[in-house]
Amino acid sequence: MMEKVIIFTIIMGFLISALLSPLFIPFLRRLKFGQSIREEGPQSHLKKSGTPTMGGIMILLSITVTTLVMTGKFSEPTMKIYLLLLVTLGFGLLGFLDDFIKVVMKRNLGLTSLQKLLGQIVISVIFYLVLRQNEFSTAIHIPLTDYSFELGWFYVFFIIFWLVGFSNAVNLTDGLDGLLSGTAAIAFGAFAVLAWNLSQFEISIFSVAVSGAVLGFLVFNAHPAKVFMGDTGSLALGGAIAAVAILTKLEIILIIIGGVFVIETLSVILQVISFKTTGRRIFRMSPLHHHYELVGWSEWRVVVTFWTVGLLCAILGIYIEVWM
Repeated sequence: MMEKVIIFTIIMGFLISALLSPLFIPFLRRLKFGQSIREEGPQSHLKKSGTPTMGGIMILLSITVTTLVMTGKFSEPTMKIYLLLLVTLGFGLLGFLDDFIKVVMKRNLGLTSLQKLLGQIVISVIFYLVLRQNEFSTAIHIPLTDYSFELGWFYVFFIIFWLVGFSNAVNLTDGLDGLLSGTAAIAFGAFAVLAWNLSQFEISIFSVAVSGAVLGFLVFNAHPAKVFMGDTGSLALGGAIAAVAILTKLEIILIIIGGVFVIETLSVILQVISFKTTGRRIFRMSPLHHHYELVGWSEWRVVVTFWTVGLLCAILGIYIEVWM
């Protein structure tokens, strides 16, 4: 029974995104919701200016409908499902506001960093409070050991750090056609396997729904992209994968499965530290995917390489958690 639910979930998630896109992309064009390209970015990206953005709306619709329908086939949606949707849609709303300000109001920076951070913190605190009311464990397990350490009420700060950190890390990864769609599909697929292994079937359904939704979106987001997901999609996906990791108590495994997101973020941090302390840049441009573009790699080569790294990270994370 559950195997059929999982199969139908990924098909449904894929089809909703794939079938919505041909209808939604012309609508975005008519509204002139086109992407503005940063002048300081790679010059090859300037030709992408005007490509419809805010396609993350299609991803969010697909995730929400697929998750609610398919968990309803299995059982009634649980508290964990509603929490996952809270984080996904909440962070997606922040991304939508950011995109809307950039595209419609023509303020290129969108929401200020403080506004975005405050919104992320509020959602994270609500997430924590609901968990605490349901006596959720505040211990963090260290992979490859039998050791766990109890955070107690400090767990709220961990949740804030994890949700905010990974939502921004995933957002940084969304810089090339299909890069985030592919890496997100792989990462959520890995968590679907782990959630299934833990008999947390509702979280497995949600993770598969996300994978299906982004794969359907990838049909139109692969190079050359006909639509971008924007912050609407990337912030939502980042918050969602951190929430999945927390609810399955696989918080630290996320560092491995989300290795591409971590590497991209570290490249930005190292670049800033190096430039401010020595006046020199480690990379030609950060995040890291832009560095490889500027050393001569084609966009497609960079994307496929990062997908491959993401797949290896996912396999390693599953291997550590299931077989070691």
